[in-house]
Amino acid sequence: MSSRWLPSVNSEAAKLTLVAITASVVTLSAVELFRLAQARSRREELRRRAREDVYGLEEGKSTDDKQSVLDVVENAAKSLDDFLQEQAGNTGYDETLIREQLARNYSFFGEEAMNKVRKGRVVVVGCGGVGSWAAVMLVRSGVSSLRLVDFDMVTLSSLNRHAVAELADVGTPKVLACKKFFEKVAPWAEIEARQEIWQPGKQGESLLEGDVDWVIDAIDNINTKVELLKYCRKRGIKVFASMGAGAKCDPTRVQISDISNTYEDPLARSVRRGLRQDGIVDGIPVVYSTEVPGDVKLLPLPEHEVSKGAVNELGPFDNFRVRILPVLGPLPSIFGLHIATYIICELAGKPILNPLANRNRKKLYEKLLRDLTAREAKVAGNNGIPERLPIDENDIAFIFEDLHRGRTIVPPHLIPQRPLLSRWDVTEPLSVENCVVLAQEDIKRLDAAGGRGVDVPEWSHGTPGEVVTAIVDKRIEEARAWLRAIG
Repeated sequence: MSSRWLPSVNSEAAKLTLVAITASVVTLSAVELFRLAQARSRREELRRRAREDVYGLEEGKSTDDKQSVLDVVENAAKSLDDFLQEQAGNTGYDETLIREQLARNYSFFGEEAMNKVRKGRVVVVGCGGVGSWAAVMLVRSGVSSLRLVDFDMVTLSSLNRHAVAELADVGTPKVLACKKFFEKVAPWAEIEARQEIWQPGKQGESLLEGDVDWVIDAIDNINTKVELLKYCRKRGIKVFASMGAGAKCDPTRVQISDISNTYEDPLARSVRRGLRQDGIVDGIPVVYSTEVPGDVKLLPLPEHEVSKGAVNELGPFDNFRVRILPVLGPLPSIFGLHIATYIICELAGKPILNPLANRNRKKLYEKLLRDLTAREAKVAGNNGIPERLPIDENDIAFIFEDLHRGRTIVPPHLIPQRPLLSRWDVTEPLSVENCVVLAQEDIKRLDAAGGRGVDVPEWSHGTPGEVVTAIVDKRIEEARAWLRAIG
């Protein structure tokens, strides 16, 4: 060491100081080396105990015929569950850890909003492909009280779309598979698993009892879905419904809107019609897809199942589908994530105020109304001067979407490039029940018959007049039933 660095090292005090510093460095190094050795020893001990206690294996031995792979997995799962229960139940989960786990959500929403989210109480009815994804993201985002309702079991085919189910969960209730996973993710959360089917009546009321902030409808049965939505609306319970995720593949078509503004979704159409019969036309947010239904259909029942009797006798409950609708795994998750995001923002007091709906549909209704107004002016002989019609844009939407399914009244019920509305019988006043969807070619046939559909001998595609008349009569009855329901 140069004299430039230690110019006064000759003094006895400086020498003693240098010796003390060197000894301290050596001591600290020895302590650190000892700590590292202890850590390595602990790791080895933990590895040995894991083999013995969790997997049931002794050091140096592997599984034999007496120790199946399934036993190993079950032992591991049980040990992990016991550990988590001990941590959550005995020692609690420290608030500091909770806030650290939810740090990104706190950064996004802020303190006050996150307090609201954490106090949220949500009931998830249906814990399959859609419901499980909605529920898991609610838990991960801080919602601390969930009630899970589903009667069904996890099957092997569930694993292509379920959020949390594993092979070890096959044959167990979906609600328990979710509860087990959620308690690992958020030990502080209150998860109630109810392996039941929601039905109207006292049993259904008990599943929705308590101070519930939101209900998620992830049911795939139309009748039960409609009944649940009616129940919630009549009692002022906020409910978010999932429409059809099956047989869809285009994620860019998935969106949130009010139930009244849905289209190209057969399940949504059936739900709208069921709700209208009880006078409910809007006020329920839904996630749905605008993807035009393709060639993917319900799988046919095997012959040996058909031979057992009526189809409605083959399901576990009355009115439950027994055939399988093909599902592309990612689509239900996208639906569920839409639901979770919407509800989290609502709970936080920062709602999505104006979900982006497909505005082209509104323009279509406006155009249909304009064209119908112009046609009515000609029929009335007002020199082309339009008068106010007895139906409005909402009626147009019902006539086009719900009553006639967005297709012409003439088989094979194609989607016309330029759909037009017209009176079916020019001698009767224009009304919801006396209005049909036709293509331009069939409008000409109607006009040639004097404006009375019953007098058209043959429509496009060689369709006999009586066939179309029978279809129209059935639609008229549907329209009258709707008018009675809302009247």
